[in-house]
Amino acid sequence: MGDIAKGALGGGWALLVGWILPTALNLAVFLFAVAPSVHRPAILAGHHPATGGRTALLLLVAAVLLGLVLNALQTPLYRFLEGYALWPAVAYERGCRVQRARRGRIADRLAATAGAAPIRRALLAEKLSRYPVDDDQIAPTRLGNAIRRFEEYGHDRYRLDTQVLWNELTSAAPEWTRKQNESARTNVDFFVALLYGHAVVAATAFTALSSGRGDRPVLAVTGVVLVVLIPVWYHAAVAATDEWAAAVRALVNLGRKPLAEALGLDLPGDLEEERTMWQLVTRMSRRRYAPAAVTAFAPYRARPNRPEDSGPDAARNRS
Repeated sequence: MGDIAKGALGGGWALLVGWILPTALNLAVFLFAVAPSVHRPAILAGHHPATGGRTALLLLVAAVLLGLVLNALQTPLYRFLEGYALWPAVAYERGCRVQRARRGRIADRLAATAGAAPIRRALLAEKLSRYPVDDDQIAPTRLGNAIRRFEEYGHDRYRLDTQVLWNELTSAAPEWTRKQNESARTNVDFFVALLYGHAVVAATAFTALSSGRGDRPVLAVTGVVLVVLIPVWYHAAVAATDEWAAAVRALVNLGRKPLAEALGLDLPGDLEEERTMWQLVTRMSRRRYAPAAVTAFAPYRARPNRPEDSGPDAARNRS
């Protein structure tokens, strides 16, 4: 029973911290700052809203349900912040130009501070590292580039496309690397969920303010504070991707060999040959089967274990 509970808690930790907890925080702000201000006339008239244990139960249930919904919608939520979804073509191209220019300025500043303090150079190098290596991989937002840099890591180093082989890689990689990756992503999820929740609560406060209902000073202050905090959480999400990038890097570096073995392949000793092998694996996963794959994979296929390959006779033959 203890192992079952531990497994359930471990599997739900990312959901709890990444999506349910920030949803609960946003709902608390709404229930204790926006809702009472909107319903202030009813309160003054003697119609008191539910309080105490009933409110806490309502907050808990709503946080869990909305957290589950946000978790299910995490892909489109991320893609909007990364600049891939719901962005007009003009805005997308302009964002890419702005990010390329920003990366160039950071690189120039880093080159100009050759004799500067090591801490200053380290901070500039950290900002520069949040961009992908290839110029054609630049995304229109800072968060998009911070995520894209480790999405292309496996392909850039080993021609192992982690976007295509992600499920296979996480299934074969050591367990601790998978947990490390999940924990690192949870930090980013937290700030993303907090950001979206702030936007919704702020929009609700400003809508109530424009309608002339409720306590106007409280609604105005709540809305302004939440709007000011949105870019803070966005920058925090970008910074939190550093740990996520390190976790993905470890997953790729340490999971390549187990993945090759799970696929029935021998990892080549030469790096260029390994890059060729992973390129073939990626191509096999993305495209339909072609007879040419038989010849292409032949040098990398692991020899199956046969009874005659073991035992004293096999040892004498090898000697």
